[in-house]
Amino acid sequence: MNILAAVGFVIMWSSGFIGARLGTAEANSMTVLMWRFIVAANILSGWWLWRHRKKLSVKSVISQALIGLFAQGGYLYCVFLSVEHGVSAGTSNLITTLQPIMAAALAGPILKESTSLKQWGGLLVGIVGVLFVVYEDLGTSSQVPLWAYALSFLAMISLVCATLYEKSLKHSVDLSDALPIQTLISAILFLIIGFTTGYAAPPATINFWFAVAWVAGLSTIGGYGFYWLNLKLGSVTRVSSLLYLTPPVTMLWAFLMFGDRIGFLTIVGMVLCFIGVWIIRKQATSKPKHKECIVKGCGQYG
Repeated sequence: MNILAAVGFVIMWSSGFIGARLGTAEANSMTVLMWRFIVAANILSGWWLWRHRKKLSVKSVISQALIGLFAQGGYLYCVFLSVEHGVSAGTSNLITTLQPIMAAALAGPILKESTSLKQWGGLLVGIVGVLFVVYEDLGTSSQVPLWAYALSFLAMISLVCATLYEKSLKHSVDLSDALPIQTLISAILFLIIGFTTGYAAPPATINFWFAVAWVAGLSTIGGYGFYWLNLKLGSVTRVSSLLYLTPPVTMLWAFLMFGDRIGFLTIVGMVLCFIGVWIIRKQATSKPKHKECIVKGCGQYG
């Protein structure tokens, strides 16, 4: 179950970058974001009503709305805005992929989750791998204002805050209830931004709606659904480390769909990303056995 959830997350989350490329070839990024969440919110809300889910407390609804605003609204809006103002996709990707390190650093004092030295080593190997993957794209952000780079950092911090807050909730809301609330509040946010900025009207092209269907289904419902599922199944460090695999998988998506070149450094980076995540997940899975051995009074550790 854990492996399937991890693979599902990496594939779905990385699909968002491909969907953004498909969508922005037809319309402004804000138009894509707005209709992405309108479509996703309608699908999830309709499904929720059809299933007749149980009533939630006001506190639970507010909590999930806040998580949606930070994890979806704040994260995606800052990423798209930073790229729109000149930050290259590779640079923005690298900055937001610092999320696992920040999440691991904060999970200790906030959630009392311990991160071992081997896991820190895996986190560092992973970020080096991402650096190799996006290396060729890093030099294209010339004459970009510093505040544009700050937006990418804000995106990363926004996702970290949402992750830690969700993990800290004493009474976690079922995923089938949480995701519709999160997506609906994000749809309202981007609807307001879309009309305020004048980018609400969608182009009447099949390619645009194909891109919207792609990001609504795969990236929003699939990506965030698997993200929160993984968070319920594992620690913040372990789950966040999976983000290291999204740049390499995105490169594979781009190679298969657009014929983008995959260079030697990219391959090296991919290998390093997988090694980093393997170290983190191997260390995480070995801990429960160690504790179980202590409880049972085993004469050896492993």
